[in-house]
Amino acid sequence: MCGISGIAGFKNIAVPLLDSIRHLEYRGYDACGIAILGLHGIEVRKNIGSVDEVNERERLSEPDGKLGIAHTRWATHGGVTKENTHPHLSCKGDFALVHNGIISNYRELKKELIKEGHKFYSETDTEVIVHLVEKYFAPSKDTEKAFIKAIKRLEGTYAVAMITIYEKDKIFCAKKESPLVIGLGGDTNYIGSDFNAFIDYTKNAVVLDDDEYAVVSKDRYFIKNTTNGETVRKKITEIHWDSDMAKKGGYPHYMLKEIYEQPQCIINASQVDRQHIKKISDMIMESKKTYLIGVGTTYYVSLMGEYQFSSVAGIFTPAISSDEFKNLAHIDKDTLVIAISQSGETYDTLNALKYAKNKGAKTAAIVNVMGSSIARLVDLTILQGSGPEICVISTKAALSQMIILLMIALEIAVRNKRLASKNKIEIERHISNLPEIIQKVLNEKSGFIHTIAQKYSHINNWLYLGRGKYYPIALESSLKMKEVAYVHAEGMPAGFLKHGTIALIDENLYSIIFMPPKSDEDLYRLSSGSAEEIKARKGFIIGFHFGDKKESEKLFNEEIALPTVPDVIAPFLELVVAQLFAYFTAVALKRNIDKPRSLAKSVTVA
Repeated sequence: MCGISGIAGFKNIAVPLLDSIRHLEYRGYDACGIAILGLHGIEVRKNIGSVDEVNERERLSEPDGKLGIAHTRWATHGGVTKENTHPHLSCKGDFALVHNGIISNYRELKKELIKEGHKFYSETDTEVIVHLVEKYFAPSKDTEKAFIKAIKRLEGTYAVAMITIYEKDKIFCAKKESPLVIGLGGDTNYIGSDFNAFIDYTKNAVVLDDDEYAVVSKDRYFIKNTTNGETVRKKITEIHWDSDMAKKGGYPHYMLKEIYEQPQCIINASQVDRQHIKKISDMIMESKKTYLIGVGTTYYVSLMGEYQFSSVAGIFTPAISSDEFKNLAHIDKDTLVIAISQSGETYDTLNALKYAKNKGAKTAAIVNVMGSSIARLVDLTILQGSGPEICVISTKAALSQMIILLMIALEIAVRNKRLASKNKIEIERHISNLPEIIQKVLNEKSGFIHTIAQKYSHINNWLYLGRGKYYPIALESSLKMKEVAYVHAEGMPAGFLKHGTIALIDENLYSIIFMPPKSDEDLYRLSSGSAEEIKARKGFIIGFHFGDKKESEKLFNEEIALPTVPDVIAPFLELVVAQLFAYFTAVALKRNIDKPRSLAKSVTVA
């Protein structure tokens, strides 16, 4: 939800600053801009469009300077215009500032500043911050004091970075509920919304916590508490991602690359620290209530976890969408809340966790980003090790999280004596075989899936139907179609169909049904019955199923037949197929695959 970067170096930083916002563009791509401090003051270049489009028009790599900040925007306050694009300048042009988050009291502040003679050029909440700094600097001539005084007036969420002509080698930055990290490069230091901002240059970072600010120069930095001004000592985090992992590697889009990385992600997920699996299992068994929370894709991951915990471990752990958690959950000291988040910065999930902690609950999380806000907030963190996910649409991170939840369910099942140790080992063997099976499907079925997706890319309305643990797969798969192809797709339990929705079946509404293997007899029979209900009304069905193609000729209009696999891993295979189906549909429709309209990777605002 907007990307911030900054560099304080010993030589011209324009090119690496431009590269840094390219690496952050998945966080927001409505507009972008840079501010570089040179011999003649602060030069700002900005415009609407992608980083490369703006660079072509504004020549972002041309300014000469050793200190600069940059921003790539996902619009919240004010439309997508050049005036609303960051960085924003003070009246005299002596301060430049970028911001991620939402300032909830900006209207009152803006009125106050306008009365005092400040002139505004944008509709953003951000611009009030730079004018506040200008206001407080005038009497004191002390940049740090003015910056902190301004920050203390803000209500809402923010990650802020600022440069000024009065401190020619320093970046001033502060954080509250929006991510901000410092990259340590020896003779050059960096700031960024996440590690991707500077991963090409250093793998050593310091993560800011809420209500902290930092002053960063090329060879030193310090961090203080915003409230009391006390110096804060922070440990250095070593980033284990390779910068090459964040590059396309010959794929036309990051989404396709990340779909193809899923076999390795499953291997990584199955190798997470077993002590952490045991600890989180202990926490679940010691708690009277356990909730799984996430929002969007991670809510559907949580819902999959609910089914896995119920069917495998024999316990009920309700999944709640993070944005509705306060309205539904009953929290006390005997409650455990497990959060699922790719970025570790998701606003609604962070809020839910803080609410739970304030009520005395224990907390845990499965996240993909070390040092993230959620990772540092909870009592126990499992780092899933998926590597950077650059496409705004989550694929590999979601599958990895589902695998980890299954591993936790298996651990609890053995302790509950619901599953013998030898059976757990057998299921773990199935999981270890899954990467090879997925790789084979990707290699052998991609062309066929592409053909079907292209053939039906003109269809504007889809039902995605699944029963049991295939219901969350249907929900997540329909979300992929909405997100990347902008096509209406509704996921629902297949049994729900006859309770109203079946009235919609006609030649304009197509259905996809996620069939279980025949070995899951009851679920297969019920799912087949749902398909028959659609066929009886002359509805069109694409069937994702396992086994011989000929056996299902009368049931489906089109089908994607998959190799027969054990029940426990079958849903994951169908999820991968559905990801490819959404991807190829979006390609056929010429969508912006990696940066879908109106979406951002890390949603850090309410």
